[in-house]
Amino acid sequence: MRSQSMIPRLTAPILVGATLLGGSTQAAITRQNFTVTSGQGVELMVREVGDNDFQPGKPPVVLLHGARVPGIATFDLPVEGGSLAVDLARAGHRVFIMDARGYGGSSRDGQGGSQDGQPLVRSDAVVRDIGAVVDAVQARMGVSQVALLGWATGGHWTGMYASQNPSEVSHLVLYNSLYGAHSGHKSLGPGSDTADPGNPDQFNTRRFGAYRLNTAASLLPSWDRSIPVEDKAAWRDPKVVQAYQAAAVASDPTSGTRNPPSFRAPSGAIADSFELASGHKLWDAGPITAHVLVIRSGNDFWSRPEDVTSLAQDLRQAASVRTVTIPEATHYVHLDRPDRGRSSFLSEVIRTLEQPVETKAAH
Repeated sequence: MRSQSMIPRLTAPILVGATLLGGSTQAAITRQNFTVTSGQGVELMVREVGDNDFQPGKPPVVLLHGARVPGIATFDLPVEGGSLAVDLARAGHRVFIMDARGYGGSSRDGQGGSQDGQPLVRSDAVVRDIGAVVDAVQARMGVSQVALLGWATGGHWTGMYASQNPSEVSHLVLYNSLYGAHSGHKSLGPGSDTADPGNPDQFNTRRFGAYRLNTAASLLPSWDRSIPVEDKAAWRDPKVVQAYQAAAVASDPTSGTRNPPSFRAPSGAIADSFELASGHKLWDAGPITAHVLVIRSGNDFWSRPEDVTSLAQDLRQAASVRTVTIPEATHYVHLDRPDRGRSSFLSEVIRTLEQPVETKAAH
């Protein structure tokens, strides 16, 4: 753990009665929000989720969102089947959901005015944010290592962090993530609509600007297209969808000032994903020493099979490596119905987190 002076500011804990998987016993799910400073005054919002069956021997898990929707809307919706954080807490882990800078409850420097400008929040900045949260979790839990799970661009960010700080990470789950395995992508990279029309090998900065505005309706088309049945409700619970849309819009305190309401998301993640889709690796998985799960949905529109293969080949020093593809699952499998891939996803994640590591004293 790096030496860093950090006193998280806490909110009052939120107590929620939750039914345990497989029975009617009530477990007290607790949620507590706090902030962590990540250099130059950047404040990061973190939510801790746990229950009274917490098992001290299990690693704390940090969850990191993707390019658009922040942490709570991604991982802790207040409906059954909508909270990966609660599922992991029920499995005995203490869970920490973070918002990278520019997202959700974290600092939003540069998002107060015009959308014009260079894309905000590139990968190196998010890696610094992960480091600040990891330090805070280590101090809070009295451990020297944490587990990281990143979805899509969150997997790119957590993988980059783990490659630069291998001794801090015990377990790593990369979920539907790009790795820059090769050039060629249906919706990203050269020739796609994310490219500059006048220079198709370059990212379209003019179109995406410093940050983007996203409505509730804009969250569904990519999800709809990846569901291989006409009846979308058969694949995902409408209550989860409604909660996801509502939480995403509510994550931005300015959303109600626009019609229709919309939430801001920095464009740096899309700019970096353009590079990855162009075949440019922005980090090397070689130094990672954690237990690693590389998991991909069969109907994912973001990652590619080659990303999984290349990652597995590069993870030469990892304590263990497993690659899993969930057939027909969508990019949003952690929010789909249990029999549409969510149960398989959860069991694979828990299986990886159960891999033993050498115990190290906290610094």
